Amino acid sequence: MGRAGARRSRTRKKRPFWVELPLLIVMALVLALLIKTFLVQAFSIPSDSMQNTLQRGDRVLVDKLTPWFGSEPERGEVIVFHDPADWLAGMPVDEPNTVQKVLSFIGVMPSAEEKDLIKRVIGVGGDTVECAGDGPVKVNGTALDEPYVFPGNTPCSNDEDGGQFKVTVPDGKVWVMGDHRQASADSRYHQDDPNEGMVPVDEVVGRAAVVAWPIGRWATLPVPDTFKNVPARP
Repeated sequence: MGRAGARRSRTRKKRPFWVELPLLIVMALVLALLIKTFLVQAFSIPSDSMQNTLQRGDRVLVDKLTPWFGSEPERGEVIVFHDPADWLAGMPVDEPNTVQKVLSFIGVMPSAEEKDLIKRVIGVGGDTVECAGDGPVKVNGTALDEPYVFPGNTPCSNDEDGGQFKVTVPDGKVWVMGDHRQASADSRYHQDDPNEGMVPVDEVVGRAAVVAWPIGRWATLPVPDTFKNVPARP
């Protein structure tokens, strides 16, 4: 083939941008879907149960990658998990429109249909978690210093519905509590369900790592230092 033929061949291979645009959009959507499925997913805070760490309407990014490598939730982490035993029964769920459904499917915005919750891990498999009176919460006999608890709250609730407790967490499960202790229907208040208030590790979506929105509330969600002082399970 001569030089003129080679130039014509190169010219024929070049496609206009408007022809390539649909392919680029499809590739971007596939990439976003893969990221949502395996790496990171947005989650919208639906209630006040994690104040002041998280406010209603905050958007957090959830790390979904580490569970794929066998990592289990650790004490002090803020996790998102599927409703383990109808904890959200009776709670209203807004019906999303078509655009919201598409955007949530690819992970661009949080899903309005999934029944997920967000709480802090207090105890993991083998731990003994207890609380009496107004607190403090103890894990394996060590009292927690919990500066993240909502101002004006006590670490425990002095009631007979679950505010007073002493439990041993089975392997493969975690005990979770909200930071807004007097406004959180967490593990304490579901001890009569099939999991005895525990959350199976298999129901954990991932760890909430970052507050991404609104921009003015951007922050990471590290494990509080108090959990470093908790001894290993007996």
